[in-house]
Amino acid sequence: MFETKRLLVRHVETADVDAMYAVYSDGEVMRWVGDGQPLDRGQCEQWVVVTQRNYASRGYGMSALLERRTRYVIGFCGLVHPGGQSKPEIKYALRRESWGQGFATEAVSAMLAYAASSLGIAQVIATAAPENTASHRVLRKSGMQLGELRQNEDDSLTQFFVWRPSLSTNAL
Repeated sequence: MFETKRLLVRHVETADVDAMYAVYSDGEVMRWVGDGQPLDRGQCEQWVVVTQRNYASRGYGMSALLERRTRYVIGFCGLVHPGGQSKPEIKYALRRESWGQGFATEAVSAMLAYAASSLGIAQVIATAAPENTASHRVLRKSGMQLGELRQNEDDSLTQFFVWRPSLSTNAL
Protein backbone atom coordinates (compact mmCIF):
# COMPACT_ATOMS: atom_id res chain seq x y z
CA MET A 1 0.00 0.00 0.00
CA PHE A 2 2.68 2.47 1.09
CA GLU A 3 5.97 2.87 2.92
CA THR A 4 7.30 5.22 5.57
CA LYS A 5 10.81 5.82 6.78
CA ARG A 6 10.73 2.70 9.00
CA LEU A 7 7.59 0.81 7.99
CA LEU A 8 6.11 -1.15 5.12
CA VAL A 9 2.31 -1.09 5.19
CA ARG A 10 0.38 -3.75 3.29
CA HIS A 11 -2.98 -5.48 3.24
CA VAL A 12 -3.55 -8.15 5.85
CA GLU A 13 -3.03 -11.66 4.47
CA THR A 14 -4.23 -15.05 5.71
CA ALA A 15 -0.63 -15.77 6.75
CA ASP A 16 -0.83 -12.84 9.22
CA VAL A 17 -3.03 -14.77 11.69
CA ASP A 18 -0.01 -15.72 13.85
CA ALA A 19 1.21 -12.11 13.98
CA MET A 20 -2.30 -10.84 14.68
CA TYR A 21 -2.69 -13.39 17.47
CA ALA A 22 0.68 -12.31 18.95
CA VAL A 23 -0.60 -8.72 19.15
CA TYR A 24 -4.25 -9.18 20.09
CA SER A 25 -3.83 -12.08 22.54
CA ASP A 26 -1.63 -9.89 24.77
CA GLY A 27 -3.72 -8.62 27.68
CA GLU A 28 -1.62 -5.48 28.11
CA VAL A 29 -2.04 -4.54 24.44
CA MET A 30 -5.77 -5.24 24.64
CA ARG A 31 -6.23 -3.16 27.78
CA TRP A 32 -7.28 -0.23 25.58
CA VAL A 33 -8.85 -2.10 22.65
CA GLY A 34 -12.55 -2.90 22.39
CA ASP A 35 -13.85 -4.50 25.57
CA GLY A 36 -10.29 -4.92 26.88
CA GLN A 37 -10.29 -8.69 26.47
CA PRO A 38 -7.58 -10.54 24.53
CA LEU A 39 -8.63 -12.30 21.33
CA ASP A 40 -8.25 -16.02 20.77
CA ARG A 41 -6.85 -17.52 17.59
CA GLY A 42 -10.30 -18.13 16.09
CA GLN A 43 -11.24 -14.47 16.57
CA CYS A 44 -8.02 -13.44 14.82
CA GLU A 45 -8.80 -15.79 11.92
CA GLN A 46 -12.27 -14.24 11.67
CA TRP A 47 -10.78 -10.73 11.80
CA VAL A 48 -8.62 -11.55 8.76
CA VAL A 49 -11.74 -12.69 6.88
CA VAL A 50 -13.66 -9.52 7.84
CA THR A 51 -10.69 -7.35 6.87
CA GLN A 52 -10.46 -8.97 3.45
CA ARG A 53 -14.21 -8.43 3.01
CA ASN A 54 -13.69 -4.75 3.88
CA TYR A 55 -11.02 -4.45 1.17
CA ALA A 56 -13.52 -5.82 -1.36
CA SER A 57 -16.47 -3.67 -0.24
CA ARG A 58 -14.80 -0.41 0.90
CA GLY A 59 -11.33 -0.53 -0.62
CA TYR A 60 -9.68 -0.36 2.81
CA GLY A 61 -9.50 -1.99 6.23
CA MET A 62 -6.82 -2.95 8.74
CA SER A 63 -3.27 -3.22 7.42
CA ALA A 64 -0.15 -5.04 8.54
CA LEU A 65 2.77 -2.91 9.76
CA LEU A 66 6.14 -4.43 8.93
CA GLU A 67 9.37 -3.04 10.32
CA ARG A 68 11.16 -2.10 7.11
CA ARG A 69 14.60 -3.38 8.07
CA THR A 70 13.51 -6.85 9.30
CA ARG A 71 10.18 -7.30 7.43
CA TYR A 72 8.76 -8.43 10.79
CA VAL A 73 5.06 -7.68 11.47
CA ILE A 74 5.09 -5.37 14.49
CA GLY A 75 1.40 -4.52 14.48
CA PHE A 76 -1.67 -3.40 12.62
CA CYS A 77 -3.21 -0.06 11.68
CA GLY A 78 -6.15 0.81 9.49
CA LEU A 79 -9.51 2.37 8.86
CA VAL A 80 -12.62 0.55 10.05
CA HIS A 81 -16.32 1.16 10.65
CA PRO A 82 -17.06 -0.47 14.04
CA GLY A 83 -20.68 -1.44 14.43
CA GLY A 84 -21.41 -0.10 10.95
CA GLN A 85 -20.75 3.54 11.90
CA SER A 86 -20.68 5.89 8.93
CA LYS A 87 -17.36 7.63 9.55
CA PRO A 88 -14.10 5.73 9.14
CA GLU A 89 -12.23 5.28 12.40
CA ILE A 90 -8.49 4.78 12.65
CA LYS A 91 -7.39 1.90 14.85
CA TYR A 92 -3.95 0.57 15.65
CA ALA A 93 -2.18 -1.90 17.91
CA LEU A 94 1.48 -2.84 18.17
CA ARG A 95 3.44 -5.64 19.77
CA ARG A 96 4.54 -4.45 23.20
CA GLU A 97 8.22 -4.66 22.27
CA SER A 98 7.54 -1.99 19.61
CA TRP A 99 5.95 0.49 22.02
CA GLY A 100 7.67 3.79 22.78
CA GLN A 101 9.65 3.94 19.53
CA GLY A 102 7.38 6.23 17.53
CA PHE A 103 6.02 3.49 15.27
CA ALA A 104 2.37 4.19 16.19
CA THR A 105 2.66 7.90 15.36
CA GLU A 106 4.49 7.08 12.12
CA ALA A 107 1.81 4.55 11.11
CA VAL A 108 -1.19 6.71 12.04
CA SER A 109 0.23 9.82 10.32
CA ALA A 110 0.92 7.87 7.14
CA MET A 111 -2.47 6.11 7.21
CA LEU A 112 -4.26 9.46 7.48
CA ALA A 113 -2.28 10.88 4.57
CA TYR A 114 -3.05 7.72 2.56
CA ALA A 115 -6.77 8.06 3.44
CA ALA A 116 -6.84 11.54 1.93
CA SER A 117 -4.53 11.11 -1.06
CA SER A 118 -5.36 7.58 -2.23
CA LEU A 119 -8.86 6.94 -0.88
CA GLY A 120 -10.33 10.45 -1.06
CA ILE A 121 -11.49 10.31 2.55
CA ALA A 122 -12.18 13.77 3.93
CA GLN A 123 -12.67 12.93 7.62
CA VAL A 124 -11.45 10.22 10.00
CA ILE A 125 -12.31 9.82 13.66
CA ALA A 126 -10.53 8.07 16.50
CA THR A 127 -11.63 7.07 19.97
CA ALA A 128 -9.64 6.47 23.13
CA ALA A 129 -10.27 6.04 26.80
CA PRO A 130 -9.79 9.38 28.59
CA GLU A 131 -7.00 7.87 30.70
CA ASN A 132 -5.13 6.40 27.69
CA THR A 133 -2.74 9.34 27.46
CA ALA A 134 -0.27 7.43 25.26
CA SER A 135 -2.90 7.10 22.52
CA HIS A 136 -3.92 10.73 22.97
CA ARG A 137 -0.29 11.74 22.28
CA VAL A 138 -0.09 9.50 19.19
CA LEU A 139 -3.33 10.87 17.78
CA ARG A 140 -2.47 14.52 18.46
CA LYS A 141 1.08 14.14 17.04
CA SER A 142 -0.51 12.56 13.94
CA GLY A 143 -2.56 15.68 13.31
CA MET A 144 -5.86 14.68 14.88
CA GLN A 145 -7.80 17.31 16.78
CA LEU A 146 -9.30 16.74 20.20
CA GLY A 147 -13.06 16.27 19.91
CA GLU A 148 -15.83 15.74 22.38
CA LEU A 149 -15.83 13.56 25.46
CA ARG A 150 -18.86 11.27 25.23
CA GLN A 151 -20.59 9.31 27.94
CA ASN A 152 -21.33 5.70 27.01
CA GLU A 153 -24.41 3.70 27.98
CA ASP A 154 -22.44 2.04 30.80
CA ASP A 155 -21.46 5.51 32.15
CA SER A 156 -17.84 5.12 31.02
CA LEU A 157 -16.36 7.91 28.89
CA THR A 158 -14.83 7.92 25.42
CA GLN A 159 -12.59 10.70 24.11
CA PHE A 160 -13.18 11.44 20.42
CA PHE A 161 -10.65 12.85 17.98
CA VAL A 162 -11.23 14.09 14.44
CA TRP A 163 -8.97 14.48 11.44
CA ARG A 164 -9.57 16.38 8.22
CA PRO A 165 -6.73 17.19 5.82
CA SER A 166 -7.57 20.89 6.16
CA LEU A 167 -7.16 20.71 9.97
CA SER A 168 -3.89 18.81 9.98
CA THR A 169 -0.42 20.21 9.65
CA ASN A 170 0.82 16.63 9.01
CA ALA A 171 -1.50 15.82 6.10
CA LEU A 172 0.22 14.92 2.84
